[in-house]
Amino acid sequence: MATTEITSENFESTVKSGGVLLLDWWAPWCGPCRAFGPIYQRVAAKYPDVTFGKVNTEEQPELASEFGISAIPTLMVIKDGTLLFRQAGMLPEAALVNLVEQAKKLDVTEAKRKASQHPETRAAE
Repeated sequence: MATTEITSENFESTVKSGGVLLLDWWAPWCGPCRAFGPIYQRVAAKYPDVTFGKVNTEEQPELASEFGISAIPTLMVIKDGTLLFRQAGMLPEAALVNLVEQAKKLDVTEAKRKASQHPETRAAE
């Protein structure tokens, strides 16, 4: 599957569509972003059942600001509307594949249920 350009107009509907969503926050002038791009594209091609979005921070500054993007590339993994992972910097291809596999296997509802049973999680609420 090709990557999807994410904008402020389609961000909410993309997140709400459910399933696994990866977001690559990037800019055209960013060397590490350009190096990560082909890796992201190759992994996207392996997972047609996963949405791979790209957010150009130059064209979407309000969206980048809303999500506190201060370093690029930044990768986010969202599943069923829940943010699972966020990290600035490039990932090697094998690590990105591993991350996708973990996200696909994770039962978000069960993970939230288990987290709510931990005293330190309840204390933070």
